[in-house]
Order: sequence, then C-alpha cells, then structure tokens
Amino acid sequence: MLGSTPEVNGYAAGVSGRDRLGEVVATLAGILGRAAEDRGDRLRVAVEGPDHEVLAQRLRPALAGRPVDVVTAAGADRDRAPDLLVSISTVPGQDGDADVVVEWRDRTWPVLRHVAPGLPYGELERRRELRAFFGIRAPSWDSRFGDDGPAYAAAARDAGLRRGGVVADVGCGTGRALPALRDAVGPDGTVLGIDVTPEMLEVARQRAAASGAVLVQADAERLPLADATLDGLFAAGLVGHLADPVAGLAELARVTRPGGVLAVFHPVGRAVLAARQSRSLRPGDTLAEPRLTSLFEASGWRPAHYEDDAARFLALAVRGGD
Repeated sequence: MLGSTPEVNGYAAGVSGRDRLGEVVATLAGILGRAAEDRGDRLRVAVEGPDHEVLAQRLRPALAGRPVDVVTAAGADRDRAPDLLVSISTVPGQDGDADVVVEWRDRTWPVLRHVAPGLPYGELERRRELRAFFGIRAPSWDSRFGDDGPAYAAAARDAGLRRGGVVADVGCGTGRALPALRDAVGPDGTVLGIDVTPEMLEVARQRAAASGAVLVQADAERLPLADATLDGLFAAGLVGHLADPVAGLAELARVTRPGGVLAVFHPVGRAVLAARQSRSLRPGDTLAEPRLTSLFEASGWRPAHYEDDAARFLALAVRGGD
C-alpha cells in the first residue's frame, strides 16, 4: 500500500516499509557474484554516477566472501580498467556504455533499469524490478498522461483490427487503450488487458469493467495463452521494456493467428519522447525503423506500416504463416 509520502518527479516517493535500496543491492550482488563465478576469476566492478559511494558501500558487505572487488570510478586504478561498470542514472534513457544501470531519480526508490545481455540476471529478478519501476507510478500515471486518450483511440482505429476478433493490449498499464479496443472489435469481440504489474491492473479495473475487458496479470514474454489465440495485439510502450526484443516479439507472434496484426504504439514520436527524457535519438534505438524492421522479421512478423512524427509513433506488423 502506498504510504503518505511526497511526490518526486510526478510519482509517489517510496512505499512504506520497503528498503528499495536494500532490494537493489541484494539483486545486484547476486548478479555480480554469479558473474564472477561464471568467469572463474576475480571480478573488478566500478560504480559511477550520483551517490556512487552510497551504492559501493552497500555492495561491499553484500559481496563479502565473493570474488568481487567494488571500486568507484573516481578511485579506480587507471592502469587497470574495470571488468564491469555499474552506472547510477538520474535521467531516463542515459545508459551510456554501462553494463548495469541503476535509475535513482527518487532518493527512496532506486530500480535496476538495465542489465547487459550475458550477465546472470534471473527472470524473477527482472520481473521484480519491472514491477518496482511501474508499481510506484501506477496511482499517478493517468494524472501525468491523461490527455493521451484521443491518440490511443486513433491508433486503435488505424490498427486494422478485425470486428468480432480477439485482441490483447499487452503491457496495458492503466488500461487507457481498452475502451478504444472494444470499439475496434465491437460488442462480439474479446478484449484482454495484460500487464505484469498488479498496481497498474488495479488502476485499470474501472476501464476494464466499463469496456467489458478481461484483465490478466502476466509477463509479456511468457503469456498464459495457447498458440494462435489472438487476432490482434496492441503494445503501447512495450517493446523497449522487453529483456530480449526478438524473443519477446516471437512470444507475441506465437499467440497470434497467421494474418493477425501487431500495433506498436506511443502517443508521441521518438524525437519528442527523447527530448522529454533529455537524451538524443540513436540509430540503434529499438524503435528506429531499420532496427524495428529487423526485429519484426526475426520474430515471425511482416512489417506493414511505420509512422514516426511528433503526434505519434505507430508501427504495424502482420503475423506470418499460412
């Protein structure tokens, strides 16, 4: 339950009774310890960014007895580069070249936001951090983005969803797309809202009830659906949160019938979103057209439409197969 805490960056600062830094330190220590064991040699880890001394001091005792040396970037031996870099970020999207990024905009609520592929980051750990990131934001999400409704409605209309079909909003959050998806498939269709974060689903309940949608708590990369169940999927802001985009999109393809459509959407374009997050666009961004096209093609989808302007981002793909 949310405590009576102030708001920081537009969301509640912390949850009563939880030591979020302790949770992050325990998870990070587990990752680093297993990485050292996999390596078979002593691991040198440098911590950089705001509050790097705080994180380093908490990590050292958590790693006691493990073959890991934790140093700060400022105090690192210049003659010996670290094996891994842990960066603390207070600006979203500025990961740099770090192997691990801890987002620490809220002093009471750090979250692991990036762990490099190849590091032993367990599925349960990843899911817990994802829930921590979105759960704290759920109560104030609609007050921050409540004017996006018309953009969601237009995207659902333009997605080409089949009347009477079965459609899922994967990563549905507070359910902003559910009424529009109901309009798209009509009264005889089926609408599912799927999200891994229980706090988001709790906020979505009113919209789900009003639109006759069924809510399901599940990870987008492990959907509790049979093969070829869906006629369409709507994914707003989802792809960038997939641990493995190819595997995640392949999972979406698995549950979609041949010829079904996937709509990848954001209510503003990539450049606008990057400006909001004080970062620049990069050619390798997941939603950049060449990158997203290759991800679609590698995961069972056929690219059908790509639109990226100030007003919205909308990419459509069609499920391949007979």
